Amino acid sequence: MNLNSTTALPPVLMIALFLVAGCSSISRSVDPAKYDSMTCAKLNSALGAVARDISQTAITRGKVANTSVPRWLLGGSRVKTAVASRETARIDRLKQQQEAIVGARARKCPRSTD
Repeated sequence: MNLNSTTALPPVLMIALFLVAGCSSISRSVDPAKYDSMTCAKLNSALGAVARDISQTAITRGKVANTSVPRWLLGGSRVKTAVASRETARIDRLKQQQEAIVGARARKCPRSTD
């Protein structure tokens, strides 16, 4: 019996992986004070990283939301909804972080008048 498969992961396994990965980002809070000690270059870099994370999380949420769960899989649609909700909550936290960085950057960094 050959257990090596060249096909993609079944949707059920993909959802389970997203569920486990989503647990690592639960209950993080945004601390705006930590951005006050950063330089303008570091703030810009952090802002770019947060924007990238928001995009990647939105892509993941879209993939999960568009995953077709078979009817025979009991609780599958509930898991799909929970994972999508967790990704939405992560996006909300990242947006709060983004707002804190933008605020710190506005206070600290002079605007360029190019």
